[in-house]
Amino acid sequence: MLVRRALPSMFTVGNLFLGIISIIVAFQGNFDWAALLVIIGMLLDGLDGRVARMLNAQSEFGKELDSLSDVISFGVAPAFIMYGVVLHEMGWVGTVITAVFPICGALRLARFNVATGSPNYFIGLPITAAGGVLATLALYHDLLPAPNITLPLFMVFLAYLMVSNVKYPNFKKVGIPRSAYYIVPLILLIVLTTFMFWPQYVNRLIFLPLAFYALYGVLKKNGKKKSRKTEVVEDPYETIAK
Repeated sequence: MLVRRALPSMFTVGNLFLGIISIIVAFQGNFDWAALLVIIGMLLDGLDGRVARMLNAQSEFGKELDSLSDVISFGVAPAFIMYGVVLHEMGWVGTVITAVFPICGALRLARFNVATGSPNYFIGLPITAAGGVLATLALYHDLLPAPNITLPLFMVFLAYLMVSNVKYPNFKKVGIPRSAYYIVPLILLIVLTTFMFWPQYVNRLIFLPLAFYALYGVLKKNGKKKSRKTEVVEDPYETIAK
């Protein structure tokens, strides 16, 4: 019984542990490995809630621990990676931007914890996705034009999305067979092995689906606005026709 209740928290603590190690590794200048640790932390973060529901071991303690861990792993750690890559060159402005990202992440989590909305979507970009995008985005600094400008702007944009009212689909409610949980260690082993031999590709490929998810909510919201404007414009003509 005790193991059943503690198992979800073990995944959460593992996520927190990786977030702390990611900060240390980034401090040492190994940004590729720091980003990989954030990505692995995302996998653990996706498992803790599912395991808790599967074992019927959900609790307020686990919910609060998860939020505190997310602030470190997907707020502070990615911000520290970006600071080491480019923001340290911007003086106090870079320091402020570094602080704003995890602050917005904390606000996003606080709002989520007290929200009673639909479980089918999130209000604001989840900090897990935002942190994953930011951690892997830092690896593109040598490919982007004027990275001292574009990367900080992307970082501020992600921070805004976290506290915005943009809706994002909630994949945590999608059912996964129990047998899939036994495959996770194998997936982690494959990712680590691939990273050891092809480190230049792994994190950057992971960036693509995360970036698409971040932009999905924005594009969908803009699409709805355009459709509403079209309806407003068309209504008067329909009235005249009648």
